[in-house]
Amino acid sequence: MNSHAHIIPSKNIDRLKWDDCIRTSSFPCIYAYAFYLDCMTDNWNGIVLGDYEAVMPVPWRKKYGIRYTYDVPFIQQLGWFGKNEKDYAEIFPAALFSFTKYGSYSFNEHNNVGISQAGKHNNFIINLSASYRSVSKKYTGDVINNLKKSTRFNLSYQPCNYQNTIDLYVKEYTNRFKNTSDKDYNNFVKLCKTLQQQQQVLARQVVDENTGIVLSAALLLKDEQRLYNMMNTTVEMGRTQSANYFLLDNIFKEFAGGGLVFDFEGSDITGIKLFYQKWGAINQPYKRLEKFNRLPFPLNMLER
Repeated sequence: MNSHAHIIPSKNIDRLKWDDCIRTSSFPCIYAYAFYLDCMTDNWNGIVLGDYEAVMPVPWRKKYGIRYTYDVPFIQQLGWFGKNEKDYAEIFPAALFSFTKYGSYSFNEHNNVGISQAGKHNNFIINLSASYRSVSKKYTGDVINNLKKSTRFNLSYQPCNYQNTIDLYVKEYTNRFKNTSDKDYNNFVKLCKTLQQQQQVLARQVVDENTGIVLSAALLLKDEQRLYNMMNTTVEMGRTQSANYFLLDNIFKEFAGGGLVFDFEGSDITGIKLFYQKWGAINQPYKRLEKFNRLPFPLNMLER
């Protein structure tokens, strides 16, 4: 194994080799591909081991001339990627701290991060390789009762336009996510346009057929292994009709037996965490450095 890591600006990355490394790694998550990083980050550099035998993307910004890592909206996990992630547990964190000494950074669930300040965060998944019958057997009584409730209404599950799903999400939830800007949403739209050409964007909605009102909607990104629950929106009327239960159940029914994993994209928020667990989801936690600061004095007294 070549233990020398190069820190390369994104414009100089060999994208074919980079993406091939992500694709053949133990955890080929969609956020780490070059096109995804190009769309969503302000800037990023790649930490590259040898001839792309392992890689690690680092999004960054600058303030007061100081480079720092930052949380990129619609990117949950990054970290290092290769065929044997455990072999790189010392190399990549050291390279990260040589490149930037301040910020926040999320590793992926396969990274064996030995940094004491790195805390665990939840990420719930459902394996849809099994049949729908097997998947639905793990539903709790509360899910089953809400699905029964939804049958009392004239609900329709259907594909929809991803832009409409994004618009609904922004309309209903934008005030909840203060750190997500208009620029971030525009970047995500551009990303979806790129992914749509590769049939990697899926949008589904539940409509009240009596009124034509969209009650609940989900935008999913897809790769060879996972469906990523990027946006899931339910309006007030939809909550009274258990529309989101109806929506998720139909998504699981549609994709069960197809070999994919459904990734809920979180969460550490108690109510959301409990909601995901109701479906029989299992937790695959990842580690995250929250506002690490390795700047020398007196710079280490500065806040971002």
